[in-house]
Formats: sequence, C-alpha cells, structure tokens
Amino acid sequence: MAQDSRYNILFEPIKIGPVTARNRFYQVPHCTGLGWLRPRMAAALRGMKAEGGWGVVCTEYCSIHPSSDDLPHPSASLWDDGDIKANALMTEQVHAHGSLAGAELWYGGASTANLNTREVPMDVDSLPNGPGSPSQTRSMDKADIREFRRWHRNAALRAKQAGFDIVYVYATHDYLLSKFLSPKTNTRTDEYGGSMENRVRLVRELIEETKDAVGDTCAVAVRFSADETSGADGEPILGERRDMLEMLAELPDLWDINIQDYSLEMGVSRFVKEASLEPYMAFVKSVTSKPVVTVGRFTSPDTMLSQVKRGITDFIGAARPSIADPFLPTKIQEGRFEDIRECIGCNVCYVGDSKSVSIRCTQNPTMGEEWRRDWHPEQIDAKGSNSKVLVVGAGPAGLEAARTLGQRGYEVMLAEATRDLGGRVTREAALPGLSEWARVRDYRAQQIEAMPNVEIFRESELTADDILAVGADHVAIATGAHWRTDKYNGSIYETISEPGSSPQILTPDEIMAGRLPQGPTLVYDADHYYMGGVLAERLRDEGLPVMLVTPNEKVSAWGENTTERWRVQRRLLELDVDIVTGHVLNTFDGSEAVLKCAYTGRERRTEVEAVVMVSQRKPNDGLYHDLLERIEAGADGAPLSLTRIGDCEAPAIIAAAVYAGHRYARELDTTVNADNPLKHDRLFFEDA
Repeated sequence: MAQDSRYNILFEPIKIGPVTARNRFYQVPHCTGLGWLRPRMAAALRGMKAEGGWGVVCTEYCSIHPSSDDLPHPSASLWDDGDIKANALMTEQVHAHGSLAGAELWYGGASTANLNTREVPMDVDSLPNGPGSPSQTRSMDKADIREFRRWHRNAALRAKQAGFDIVYVYATHDYLLSKFLSPKTNTRTDEYGGSMENRVRLVRELIEETKDAVGDTCAVAVRFSADETSGADGEPILGERRDMLEMLAELPDLWDINIQDYSLEMGVSRFVKEASLEPYMAFVKSVTSKPVVTVGRFTSPDTMLSQVKRGITDFIGAARPSIADPFLPTKIQEGRFEDIRECIGCNVCYVGDSKSVSIRCTQNPTMGEEWRRDWHPEQIDAKGSNSKVLVVGAGPAGLEAARTLGQRGYEVMLAEATRDLGGRVTREAALPGLSEWARVRDYRAQQIEAMPNVEIFRESELTADDILAVGADHVAIATGAHWRTDKYNGSIYETISEPGSSPQILTPDEIMAGRLPQGPTLVYDADHYYMGGVLAERLRDEGLPVMLVTPNEKVSAWGENTTERWRVQRRLLELDVDIVTGHVLNTFDGSEAVLKCAYTGRERRTEVEAVVMVSQRKPNDGLYHDLLERIEAGADGAPLSLTRIGDCEAPAIIAAAVYAGHRYARELDTTVNADNPLKHDRLFFEDA
C-alpha cells in the first residue's frame, strides 16, 4: 500500500549527534517488569518495536551500580561486563530492523532501598526512602560524587560495548540527579549546592563525561523535567527549569522532556487526554537547537503531525502507544489507519512494573509474549484444519477469539445475544471518563467486518440445543459474568440483607443498564479497582448523595498499580462523595447500613436508602455446563472441543479476557504442553 504523503514528515531521518534515526518515531524508556531478570523476553519485546517501525527503541531504567537496586521491581542493569551480553541481545534485535537502541542510565537515590543488594543508597542529603521503606540514604560527600561519576562513565562504556547508539543522563522522575537540581532538596553548601549553576554542576559533568567516553559513536540524551513543581493540570510552574535548560541547551545531542506530575505524564484516559504535555513544552524548542522528544499518549496520526509541524517536538515519543501497537509507525506509513490498535489509556501495561511481573496490554495480548510464547502481534500460523468454529458471546474475549480465528483462516460464527457488540466493554465505556475503552470493541469489530470468513449473528441467544444443531467442530463459550448482590467474607458468599427485608440493592450491571437508585446511596467497593469510584461519580452526576465504603484502607487501592488511585480519590472528594475506608458492610435493611471496622470490629450505622454492591462477579457459565452435560451424555452434533473463555471461565480485568480469547484462537489445532506451556527466561547452568 502506498504511503500517505500527508505524513511524510514523520518518516524523515533525524540526526542525533553521531547517529541518525530512520524516522521520528521514538519509543522512550519504559518499564516492562522484565529488566535484567528476563533479558530474552525484554530483547524480543524491544526488537518487535523496531520491526514495527520505531526508529529509536530504548531500555527501561538501567541501573549503573548495585547501590541503585529497585527489586522487587526489575530494572535493566549495566553493573559489570556480565551485563553486556544480556543487553546486547536487545541491541542486536533492534539493529536488525535498522533502528537505534538507547540505554537509560539510572541511579535511584532515595527512590530505592536496595533490598536485594543491601548496599547503602546515596543521595544529595540523608533522605527518607521515597516508596516508604524504613531507611534513609547516605548523604553524598565529594568522594561519593567522584565514585558516582566513575560508575556512570563505566556504565556508559559498557552500554557502548553492548551496542547502544544513545546513552542517557537521567535527570528527572525524582531520582538522584533531580534531587541535585532541586532548590528545595539540594541544601548543600559545597560546589554542588546553593546557586543554580552549582546545582546543575553534576548533570553538566555527567553529560560532558559521557560524551567524552562514548560520544564518538553514541549520542548522549538527557531526560529532563520541563517544570519544577507540580501544579494544576496544564498549568506549568517552571521555576528555574527554563534557565537550567538554557544553561545546558547545546551540551547533549537530544533532550527527552517530561514533567514533575507522573500521574499526568502517565495519566489514565479517564483523567488525562492525548497530548497533555503540550503546555509544558511551549518554551523547549526555543532554547535549544538539539532535537527534542516528548510523550503524550499519541494515538492520532494527525496529532503527531501537528506536534511536529507546529514545532512542539521533533520526535513522537511513546511508551503506551508502542505497547498497544508495536507496528503503529508501519501502519501509518502504509496508510492502514483502520489496522491501528489505539491505546485506551487504562495503564494495565504499568501493572507489570507495579507488581513485578511481565508487562501486558489490554489492546495487544501478545505484549510480553514475544519470546516465551513466540507470539507476533501481526503474524499468526494459518489454521490447522478446515474446522468450523462457533464463538458464543461478543464481549472482549469473544471478539478477540473471533478476530484471531478469522486471521488464521477458520470459518467462524460469532453469536451475540444482544444487538450490540462489546459486552462489558460497551457498557463500561459509557461510564464517566471511560469512552476510550470502546476502542477494544471498535478495533476488533472493524477487523472482523473485513473478514469474509467470519459471520456475526446479533440478537442470537443460543441454548445448548441450538449449539448442537449448528454442528460446529469447535465451540467457545464467552458469555461473560455478572456482578453479585452479596459479598465474600473470606470464606463464603453471604447476603447483606437483614432477614425479612427487601432493601434496594443494586449492582454495577443495573447502573450501567440505566436503573438508578432512589435517595442517598452507599457504594460498597470490595473490588478495589476502578468500578466503585466511577459508579460513585456516575451517581453524583445524577445529584444523588453518595457514600463510598471500602474494607481497604485506601480508595481504589488496586488503582495504585495503574497510577490512578490518587486521582480517583481526588475526583471523589471534589464531588463531595463521603468516603469511609477500613470498614466492611455488614447488613442493610433498606434504611440503615451497618458498617463494621475492619480492625476493631466496632459498628457504625449510617442512614441510606440504597446500596450498590461492587464486590465480586459470578461467571455466566450455565450454557457451558448445560452443553457439557449434553456432550457427556452422547448428544448428536457434539463438537470436537468445548471451551469456556474470558469472564465466563474466571472473571478478571478486560485485559485478561482479551488475552484468553487470543490464546484460545492461537492454540486451536496446535499441540501445547499442558505441563509447561511457555518458555522460562532464566539462567540455565549451561549459560553460566
């Protein structure tokens, strides 16, 4: 397909010091949950980005010394020569596709407790550990600073030996160098503190020393915050940052610009929209002649084009969009806009780092599986037989199963009980702030519509007899799940209704269907993710008094893994939602709810007229069990296989449902070792 000439500027080669990027698409450093623990998986993931057209592909934060250890969160590392081989796995794969590889050299300072290495962390002063470990850093003396500079130089030399083309000086995100830059945290009285020139000194020295060490063949980039203090969204508080950037403007080969408020820079789409950093970038290009990259969860090619043409940035920086679609640049270049898997901004990708496990993505179920399952986001093995497949249910699991089966060449029938495709995705996308989640449905529905071998049957609620009459060779049941009105007490599910009462107890399903409670309402959130908070917001939008109660000590506690918890609680407080944490909903009789303190057991009573239970979900697996019983009884028309997938099998997040549908379709008619279905990225003795 011919390139759309409107976007030619995005594919211009850009010189970065001694190297040249083949286009303006720049995968900025981002975490993967892989790091030095899983180097093969990390290399394959980054290599896939390069194959997909990203001109520059960077590592995650790359530790330069054991005293910068973030475990249980795995970073990359360049501690010694043994790390060179592991990192070379990545650079070789990136170079194989004509892209540049970047290494983000990192020292955590007070952000790391060094729980694994047990080395003493160092920082500009003796500071408490940022994540909350009961420890402090050593205040760096000048001998420590000299050692740190030596470590950084040695890591840069190892990066060069490993084949990296760009080497970073990482001076933001509240890590060590940002503390030296800050007029608040840097209270030193030597030549590294006091005046702005003194506070910039260490960053200047690192830039100069890194260029001296590797600048003949490697570009030197600086990651730097454009603002000094977090303020209201879109209203930069620059402080000295413009002056600092002007002071250092021409020293590095590239500026990688971000901001202080990570919940905005990495904000979920519920609260933060595309190109959110533009107000912070207003001055950057005016003070340096060097190329600049920034992020903004860019998903629209027109937005990307506008950013470059208006001089906001030189490179289209991306983490999340490159995760959702590693082939985003190629699809833009080829004019295949309908094939782009747009990031939905749910931040499930960040959960990998938060929970110290491999990265995953709601839109791209192959993310993180490139090496261990040999999954490719665009390529898949052809069908293993001429079998016909019936998929029952067109939610996220069913849509992805049908799309992937269709891509493999199977004849697929997709039956949906309602008029609308998307299942829970369609319902949830109508809630406040979640409209971009509809992209999960839209991408798959659009792909399926172009497949002549996939047929959709809407308003087709099937029974076991109906399915047997179809005579499909394989049947996948993807009928989802529904929210429960009871609660799980740690052992069993139990009702909250007082005996003899018929109180107004609703579920998220009923709210999303348009049935709203009457009068003051208690939202009980034992799910701990987004649903409780977003339903409280929905009810406040209707003018109802709302109390949100959770047994956790925090609102939307699991949302910390997706960086949204703080913004959820702020939104609820702004809406005057009454928040009660650390309490279990014991009973409700229609006019009074009895809460019990999760710690002391003391009871608290509150007058409400309705309760919305955001607790657990029950699989809609009745059809599966009916059909299974018929098959086991020898019914005519029985399929070769019957499988339940997604929430019908085990209720979870949308990403898990998409993954389940994809895996089912990938593995149909293939041989999978049930005892060990994936490769383990670990050190084998023969590798030592």
